Amino acid sequence: MGWGHPKTRTLTLEKSIMKVIFRIPKPHQVELQGRRRVSELARELGFNLESHLVIRGDDLLTRDAVVEDTDTIEVRPAISGG
Repeated sequence: MGWGHPKTRTLTLEKSIMKVIFRIPKPHQVELQGRRRVSELARELGFNLESHLVIRGDDLLTRDAVVEDTDTIEVRPAISGG
């Protein structure tokens, strides 16, 4: 009895994409791959963390929080009124 060749199975992995949504001043969405800290995300996309909030779901993220490439992130300007 021969052993033959084992059956091989090819797995197709879908690439994960992080979605970053900006609503102000003009609504648009940016898609990125790879995990990174919020501070790296801000530097890469050119927004200032002193004047913007970074939100994942119901959570406000700090500059050292890590965002995954499966996350949907919202960036909003921090606006104060008086």
